[in-house]
Amino acid sequence: MSTQSAPAAANRTRVTLTITAVIIAVVVIAFFVVSNLYTEVLWYEQLGFLNVLTTQWFAGAIMFLVGFFAMAIPVYVSILVAFRARPVYAKLNSQLDRYQQVIEPLRRLAMIGIPVLLGVFGGVSTATNWPIVLQWLNKTPFGETDPQFGLDVSFYFYDLPLFHGALGFASAVVLISGVGALATSYLYGALRFNGREVRISRSARVQISITAAIFIALQAASIWLDQYTTLYSPAQGFLVTGAGYTEANATIPGRAILAGIAAVVAVLFIVTAIIGRWRLPIIGTALLLVSGLVVGSLYPWIVQRFQVEPSAQTYEAPYIERNIDATREAYGVADVEEVPYSATSDAEPGALRADAETTANIRILDPAIAPNAFKQLEQFKQYYDFAPHLDVDRYEIDGQTQDTVIAVRELNQAGLGDSQTDYSNTFVYTHGYGLVAAFGNQRSSDGEPVFLESGIPSVGALGDFEPRVYFGEQSPTYSIAGGPEGSRPIELDYPSGGAESDANEQTTFAGDGGPKLDNVFKKLIYAIKFQSEQIFLSDAVTNESQVLYDRNPRDRVQKVAPYLTLDNDSYPAVVDGKIVWVVDGYTTGTNYPYSRVEQLSDMIADTYQPRPAFAVDDVNYIRNSVKATVDAYDGTVTLYSWDDEDPVLKTWEKIFPTTIKPMSDMSDQLLEHVRYPADLFKVQRAILGSYHVTDPGSFFSSDDQWITPDDPVSAAAAQTLQPPYYLTMQVPGTDAPAFSLYSTFIPRASADSTRNVLTGYLAVNSDAGPDYGKLTLLTLPKQTTQPGPGQVQNNFRTDTDVANQLALLQRGETEVRLGNLLTLPVGGGLLYVQPVYVQATSGTQYPLLRKVLVSFGDQIAFEDTLDQALDTLFGGDSGANAGDGEVVPTDATTPVDPTAPVDPTTPTEPTTPTDNAALSQALSDYQSALSDRQAAYASGDLVAAAEADERMVAAINQAIAATS
Repeated sequence: MSTQSAPAAANRTRVTLTITAVIIAVVVIAFFVVSNLYTEVLWYEQLGFLNVLTTQWFAGAIMFLVGFFAMAIPVYVSILVAFRARPVYAKLNSQLDRYQQVIEPLRRLAMIGIPVLLGVFGGVSTATNWPIVLQWLNKTPFGETDPQFGLDVSFYFYDLPLFHGALGFASAVVLISGVGALATSYLYGALRFNGREVRISRSARVQISITAAIFIALQAASIWLDQYTTLYSPAQGFLVTGAGYTEANATIPGRAILAGIAAVVAVLFIVTAIIGRWRLPIIGTALLLVSGLVVGSLYPWIVQRFQVEPSAQTYEAPYIERNIDATREAYGVADVEEVPYSATSDAEPGALRADAETTANIRILDPAIAPNAFKQLEQFKQYYDFAPHLDVDRYEIDGQTQDTVIAVRELNQAGLGDSQTDYSNTFVYTHGYGLVAAFGNQRSSDGEPVFLESGIPSVGALGDFEPRVYFGEQSPTYSIAGGPEGSRPIELDYPSGGAESDANEQTTFAGDGGPKLDNVFKKLIYAIKFQSEQIFLSDAVTNESQVLYDRNPRDRVQKVAPYLTLDNDSYPAVVDGKIVWVVDGYTTGTNYPYSRVEQLSDMIADTYQPRPAFAVDDVNYIRNSVKATVDAYDGTVTLYSWDDEDPVLKTWEKIFPTTIKPMSDMSDQLLEHVRYPADLFKVQRAILGSYHVTDPGSFFSSDDQWITPDDPVSAAAAQTLQPPYYLTMQVPGTDAPAFSLYSTFIPRASADSTRNVLTGYLAVNSDAGPDYGKLTLLTLPKQTTQPGPGQVQNNFRTDTDVANQLALLQRGETEVRLGNLLTLPVGGGLLYVQPVYVQATSGTQYPLLRKVLVSFGDQIAFEDTLDQALDTLFGGDSGANAGDGEVVPTDATTPVDPTAPVDPTTPTEPTTPTDNAALSQALSDYQSALSDRQAAYASGDLVAAAEADERMVAAINQAIAATS
C-alpha cells in the first residue's frame, strides 16, 4: 500500500508544482502586458489625446472579434456538419481506421481548438486593418470623379480597399472551411478513393459543392472589383500608372467577362449540389481558367502588341492626358505658374538695383557647415550639443525680416563621459538650455557667425522666452523631473559661471510634461518599463515627480496622429514666449486614379536625407494637411488643420474628433514662422521634372524631361541630389519678396550624355498668407544655355585665380570647405553664390567664412565679402548691397589661421607725423596700389588686381616699419 501511494503522491506534487508554475508565469506575463498598456494610457491621458489611444484599441478589439468569429464559426460549422453527416457504417481501410483511433480521443478538443486557433489568426489579421474600416465608415467625398468609370475618388480611397480586404478574408475563411470539410469527410469515410474511382456521400457532395460555389462567387466579385484597380496600377503600355488604351479596351472588359464566367461556374456548383453531377462545374472551372489566360492575358497582349504599339502616340494620347491631369492634381502642382525667363549672361553695372531686397538677404551662412562653429562658440559645456544640420527660418529684427540660421542647445549626456551615473542621467541632467540664432547674410570680420541670439542665459533680439528644452530631437530616453513646492532643486539648469567655471544654477521642472509618479504602482511599472530600480527606490522620486519620455517632437506628433506621414525636418521657433518645434504632417494615399505612383523616400532623398535600402512607402497623393507644434518645455502637442479642404484629413477628423484645431487658432507669431515643408517640395519638384509637360504628344516623346542636378558640393561618388534651399527673395513673376524655397532643373539624360545646363527654376512662397504655397516655375529658353550648378562649380574649381587663392587659404594645417551653392534669379539672369570656409585640420577645428565665390553668366568673382564680390562681378557697382557690406575686407595673400580668430576692436583715428618721409611714401604707395586694384577689378583683370594686392601689402609693411 505504501509503495503504491508514494509514486501517486509524487505525481500529485509534480502536477501541483506544474500548475503553480504555469499560473505564476501567466500572472507575470499578464502583469507585464497590463503595466505596458497602462503606461500608454498614462502618457496619452497626460497629453490630452487619450481618445486617440482608446479609439485605436476599441476599433482594434472590435475588428479582432469580427475576424475571430468570422473565421472560427464557419470553420467550426464546416467541420461539425461534415462530422455529423458522416456515414455511420462506412467501411474504412486499415490506415484510416488507425487514423481514427489516434484522432478520436482528441476529436472534441480538435473540433473546438482548431477553429479557435484559426480564429485568433483571423482576428489578428483583421485587427490591424482598423484604419480601413474606420475610414470607410467616416469617408468624405472628394468631389472629383475618375475619367473612366465616373466614380468619386473616395470610392478608390475608402470603398475599394474595404471591399477587397473583405473579399480576401472571406475567401480565406471559405477555403479553410472547405479544407476542414474535406479532411473530416475523408477521415470518416464520406470521401473515399478506390484506385481511380472517387466515392462521395450525398451530404459531403452538397457541403463541398456549396462551399466551392461560395468560393467561386467571391472570386467573381473580386475579379469584378479588379476592373477599378487598373486606374492606379501599372499599365502594359506607355503609362507608368493608370489604365491606358489596352486596359480601357481590353483588360477592363475582359475582367467583366471573367467575373460573369465565374458567377456562372458558381451556379453550376449549386446545380451539382442538387443533381449530383460534377461534370458541369468541372468543365466550367476549366473554362474559367482558360478564359483567364485568353481574355485576361492573351487578348490584352495582342491589342497592345499589334494595335497600340504601331501607333502608340495616337492611341495613348487621351490616356496620357488623364495621367497628366490626375498626377498634377494629386501632387498639388496643378496650379503651378510657369514664367518664361530669358536669362541674360551679361553682368552690367547696376544690374542688381531692382533686386536690392533680395541681395540684402542672400544667405552666406551654410546651415550644414555652421554647426561646428556653433558648437565651438556657443556649446559652453560638454553636455550640450547642437544638431548636425541647422535650420533656416526668418525673424523680424529692427523692422526688417532677416533670414536666420537657428539651433537649439540640446542636452547631450554622452558628453559627460565617465562621469555619468544613473542618478545624474535621470534626475540631474534633464534638459537643454536656450537656442542660438545667427544672421544668415552676415559674418564677423574674422569669419565667425554674427549671432542675434546667443549666450547662457540667452540674450539677443528674440526677446524673453522660456529657454529650457526638455523635449527635443536629442533629448534622453527619459528623465524624472519636478518636485514638491519649496523643495531643494536638484536639476542642473545652466552653467552660471561661464565655460571655465563649475558654478551651476539648479531648477525644478514646473510644467506638466509627463505622467506623475504619485503612487507605488506607477513607480513600479515605470521601473519595469525603463529597467531602472532608481525610479522605484530613489528618494528623489516624490509624488510630484513626473517621468518625461517619448520626447522627440516627431515621435510625439506621430503617436497622437498615427495617420500622418511626417516631414523629416522639424525646426524650432520662438513663438509667444516659448520655444516650440514645428512639425509638418502629410496625408497620403496610393489609390488616386491615374496619378503616378512613386516611392516617397526616393523622391525626398538628397545630400541631407539618405535613400533607404528598401523603399516601401508608395504614394500617388499627398497634402500638407496638418502643422503641429511641440512645446520644448512641457511637450504639449497641438495639431492645426492647415489644409481644411483635404478630404482625407476631414475623414480622420471624424475618426478622432476634437484632436485637431482650426487654422484660425494659430497665433500671429506662429504664422510668421510656418514654412513650406521641404519634403513636400522635393516630391513636387520630382513630379514636375516630367509633368511640367502638359501636351500628351510631347510627354510621350519624352523630349523635355528634367531632373534635379546632383549636389556639386557633395562627394562625386555619392551622386546625391542637390537639396532645396530657403531664401528670402523676389522670384520673377511675383509681386514682392517672400521667404521662399527653391530648386533647379537640368535636362534628364543618361550618365554619359548629361548636360548640366539650367532648364528650369522652381520656387514656392513659404510666407503664411494668400500666396502661401504658390509655385512658380521659371522656364529657360532652349535656344540659349545657362550653366547649371555642376558647370558653375567646375568653373569655380578650374579658374586659375580662384585656384591660386584657394591654395593660399589651404596652405599649412588648414583646409578649405565649400558651402552650399545658391542660385538666384536676379539682375535679369542667374546669380550663383557660394561661401568659402577655412578650417584647421588639427587641434580646435571649426569653420570660418573667409571668402565668397559668385558667378553670373560666364564671369566669376572671388572676394572677402559678398558685397565686394557683387561689385566686382558687376563692373564695380552691382547696384545693391549685400548683408555683409560692413565687414572690412582682409588681404587675400595674408595667411589665415582659423584657430586664432581676432576679435575686432574699435578703430582709432590715426595721426600722421609730418616729418616721417618713409611713412608718407608708404601711404602714397598704398593709395596708388589701391587705385590700381580698383581699376583692375573694374576691367576684370584679376592678374593685375592680385599684383596690386601684393603692392598694398608691401606698402603696409613699409608703413609699419616707418612707425616702429
